[in-house]
Amino acid sequence: MLLQQLINGIMMGSVYALTAMGATLVYGILRILDIANAGAYAVGAYLGWYIYTLTGNLFVAFISSMIITGLIGVVIQKYIYYPIISKPNMIPIVPLITSVGLFTLTGDLIRLIAGPSVKNYNIKFDIDVFKIGKIIIKMEWLFILMLTAALFGLLWYVLNKTKLGLAWKATAIDAEMAKAMGVNINMSMALSYIIGYGFAAAAGIMVGILYNSIVPAMGDIPSYKMLAIIVLGGLGNPVGTVVAGLLIGVVETLSAVYIGTILPRDAIAFIVLIIVLLVKPSGLVTKKSA
Repeated sequence: MLLQQLINGIMMGSVYALTAMGATLVYGILRILDIANAGAYAVGAYLGWYIYTLTGNLFVAFISSMIITGLIGVVIQKYIYYPIISKPNMIPIVPLITSVGLFTLTGDLIRLIAGPSVKNYNIKFDIDVFKIGKIIIKMEWLFILMLTAALFGLLWYVLNKTKLGLAWKATAIDAEMAKAMGVNINMSMALSYIIGYGFAAAAGIMVGILYNSIVPAMGDIPSYKMLAIIVLGGLGNPVGTVVAGLLIGVVETLSAVYIGTILPRDAIAFIVLIIVLLVKPSGLVTKKSA
């Protein structure tokens, strides 16, 4: 049923967008593609699993994991990325290579600390599924959709209704001018990493709940799919990232159902990216229209 598949696609697309949002916010200010953000996705999933195992409280697991992972992001920005990008005549590809190295290191550290075996969340909801006619909505899907909508609503409020959000936008447009006008660009950078890495952590927990399993290498596929999403949405554009994530989620789901195994599911993101960029090289949503 088409409507059922659309719901499935929107659910997956929302998780994709949540994962890629961190890289979008970071690129908006630092102009670097932070592959390590996919490592935050795995770190958040494992932190969430440990905290949930200790407390039995899913809310505490989400909040604690997002805060801790966000603070880890701030440390990475302050002590690794900033010293690199602040050097004169810095080659732009160096931060990208650094982020790839951090991502690889993150996966290895998780494997060493938590072990290579699969961890299970084993979360049981009081209600398994909702049925609306022929449409079946699993409780975990509804939970993920509601939480994702709440997080994006929070992001919209922060970026559009607070001084921190205004500072982020000013820094993203012209960091030097923003600094000259008294904007604390260091705070803007910290905001990007706290929100970005925190959102990636939330996405990691959601996927852990959805599939009831997490592994050290769980960030591998999101690491390259994230790149397709942020480029497709218009580099550094939060609205475009949401649109691109939802689009890829829906296209992947419909392709898997109606086309089958002719195309690998994880390659579809790049096929969509190529097609859209051939028509609209600036991405789905330009900064002027966002």
